[in-house]
Amino acid sequence: MNKIRTLIVDDEPLARKGLAVRLRDFPEIEIVELCGSGQQAIDLCKSEDIDLVFLDIQMPNMNGFEVARALSESVKPLPAIVFVTAFDQYAVKAFEIHALDYILKPVDDNRLKQAVEKVQSYLKTQQDNAHKKKLASFVAGITGNNCEEILKKLATGDTIEDKKFPESLAVKEQGEIIRVSTGSIQWVDAAGDYMCLHCSDGQTHILRKTMKDLEQELDPTLFVRVHRSAIVNTKQISKLVTQSSGEYLLVLENGQELKVSRSYRDKVKAALAS
Repeated sequence: MNKIRTLIVDDEPLARKGLAVRLRDFPEIEIVELCGSGQQAIDLCKSEDIDLVFLDIQMPNMNGFEVARALSESVKPLPAIVFVTAFDQYAVKAFEIHALDYILKPVDDNRLKQAVEKVQSYLKTQQDNAHKKKLASFVAGITGNNCEEILKKLATGDTIEDKKFPESLAVKEQGEIIRVSTGSIQWVDAAGDYMCLHCSDGQTHILRKTMKDLEQELDPTLFVRVHRSAIVNTKQISKLVTQSSGEYLLVLENGQELKVSRSYRDKVKAALAS
């Protein structure tokens, strides 16, 4: 069998190196790169043939769940993904059946051996479609919630439930309630306590709701927050422009330009890459 081309993804240098040292005991493993960020791993998986990703969950900018989502949407065939986590046995059962495997920190040699053997078996049977469906289903559910809340639930052992997103929003206009298809929304901006839904038919609907509440209702695989007061439909994005000042400007298909704040820049880049 060919070498298993592997990435180790962890924002902590010592954790990356420590796992790499332990994997030296497995001649079938070829470590391609030690990645310090999720975006680096995504870029490598797109440009290189990667068979296996050891993926840390708690990372800044993009956590392990967000990286897994991006990989499941943009990389074919999907590498085997083994989550690396500090959560306890009870909490990890929430996602155990959805990942190919998981390893608890600190890494136990016997547990690592079991994970590698599981990966070997998986690669031999090439069950990519089944793995991808499980991962995509899981990630779609967890990314529909606030990621910090998900991490807290895992830490406390609470159950994670898949979240379904509405295909339309109820908007009250002139004494009537109309349904606005979420797919028709191009972008949203805040106007005080109201949200302005700018739609593909040229109409703008006013919804009384906070930006935070609306963000949780919209499918994160379709909508991305670009500013504290703006959400954009990723299918409407034409390009991301870097200005001379170093700031980013998002241009939509209809020509609308929106400023991207630094705190949301990485998420917008990830949405464009997926």
